[in-house]
Amino acid sequence: MLLTSWFYFSMLWGWTFDMKLFVFGIVCAFLQVSCQNPTSHWTLLPHTLVVEVDGTLGQQPLSCLESPEELTRRDIKSQDIFWRKNGVQEAQRGNSYLVQLEESLGGGNYTCHSEDGSLLNHTVILIQEEETKRRKILVKSDQEDYLKCSAQNYNGEFHCSWTWHSRRVGKVAFIKARRVTDSNDIQCSVDTSGQRWTCSSGQRHFGCSVDDSGHRILCLDKQHCPYTEESQQIHISVYVKTEHFLVENYSKHFYLSEIVKPDKVMISTVNTTMIEWSYPRSWSSPFSYFPLTFQIAQLKKGCEKCDNPCTDSKATKILTAHSTDICQFEVKRKTKAVCVRAKDALCNSPWSEWSHIRLKNKKKKNNRHRKNKQ
Repeated sequence: MLLTSWFYFSMLWGWTFDMKLFVFGIVCAFLQVSCQNPTSHWTLLPHTLVVEVDGTLGQQPLSCLESPEELTRRDIKSQDIFWRKNGVQEAQRGNSYLVQLEESLGGGNYTCHSEDGSLLNHTVILIQEEETKRRKILVKSDQEDYLKCSAQNYNGEFHCSWTWHSRRVGKVAFIKARRVTDSNDIQCSVDTSGQRWTCSSGQRHFGCSVDDSGHRILCLDKQHCPYTEESQQIHISVYVKTEHFLVENYSKHFYLSEIVKPDKVMISTVNTTMIEWSYPRSWSSPFSYFPLTFQIAQLKKGCEKCDNPCTDSKATKILTAHSTDICQFEVKRKTKAVCVRAKDALCNSPWSEWSHIRLKNKKKKNNRHRKNKQ
């Protein structure tokens, strides 16, 4: 009887063990497929970690204190450490913490605390989705890049702007500016305001600042010499993040000569048939070394209700002029407005915005004068 009972018990135990082993194998196989670790992660700034995800479930480990020796030195027991995510206490305790990643979720501000609530450490987790699955934080038109960069002259200063998505307005998380040939040892840091960035390598120093609008940065290559030809492109990278801790990187390469766009020229009248204009005050000098090419458009319809007749009216003919000094131009009869714009004469760079001047109709004034005299 005892032998029979033992036989059935052994059979039942063996079947139960096999079932558990089978279920365990299924769970392991499932976990191997769907609970992968993040594809990669790296430190963006001190206490800021970027985790790239591919949409599957995953985990990212964090440590509160770096080593067991530090726990001992500070007389802290691992089980007494608790964690908060965005200020809300989590169930997990201990020196180690597993961030749960699901699709684009999991980002946040993680803090660890001692038993009395004192802050021990903190880490901001930013989530970067794979390129193919990325939801764009910025938007662009069909013919433009996400970053639109421009320079007023050749002094090494330039600015880049962008347009936020209407439902994903965020802020700048990181800026990296360098010349393309610079080595990977370039270091970028930000001041306490979070608005001014410095990127330095052995040869180059860039300074960038975010303007108050939050959609434009102004940068300066401090070692740039305007009188020598550029041999390396500038590489600018802007990381932007949302309130939900999503982060995306937008980059652009260019020479200053490709993006230089003069300010508007200054136009004035000399007499009733002559106008003149001068180089923008912000343009690089001497003008003989940095010459501009000008386009002149004469409009027979002035479009008096238009803010800028140059963009709202059609010119019969556009003329081109070259000069390294103040330019004078004789206006045709019956011209109501004259428009002038400029670009670098030596490079294929953008034109400036149109400047315009409205010309007075002398004939109408004479008629009014004659009528009043009668």
